[in-house]
Amino acid sequence: MNDLQQEEMASHFRQLDEIVEKAESHALQMHKDGEKQSEMLACLINAGEEIAGDGAVCSILLLDNRGLLRNGSSPKLPTDYLTAIDGLKPNPFLGTCASAAATGMLVITKDFKSDDKWAELRHLPLSLGFAGAWSMPIKTSEGKVLGTFGTYFKEQREPTNAEMAAVKHLADFAAQLLV
Repeated sequence: MNDLQQEEMASHFRQLDEIVEKAESHALQMHKDGEKQSEMLACLINAGEEIAGDGAVCSILLLDNRGLLRNGSSPKLPTDYLTAIDGLKPNPFLGTCASAAATGMLVITKDFKSDDKWAELRHLPLSLGFAGAWSMPIKTSEGKVLGTFGTYFKEQREPTNAEMAAVKHLADFAAQLLV
């Protein structure tokens, strides 16, 4: 990698850091002002969508007291999609968010059509024009999974290292808001 490429990469990381810092500051102020949890999470989702770009859509699913995934905030996903996934149990062999919630690890689905974890559900994101997704678990500092921060892409691709680092910060911040 030459010096110009290194500088471009460093500039990109700085831009993403600024997006994250602005979103976290705004969400923290919302928290202090007593805003609804879903609105604070939507602020973080908007930052995730800005980071991913190109028509990406983000969603935060939260584990309820029975251990089921429920919509925490998903402003750009249609109600019928959210209804179809409401109440999923964390499962390492199902989808991206259910898998991330079950394993507590980052899960990447580059292509819904070829990933066996999506066999039962692939019709849902494909009907919205999504080709792939990835999901970052939202965990407490002790490692307890509270939910997931998912990102859907219109094209088959994996998140970049910069995207993963930025969304990890957003997921960690979401955990602080949730506990």
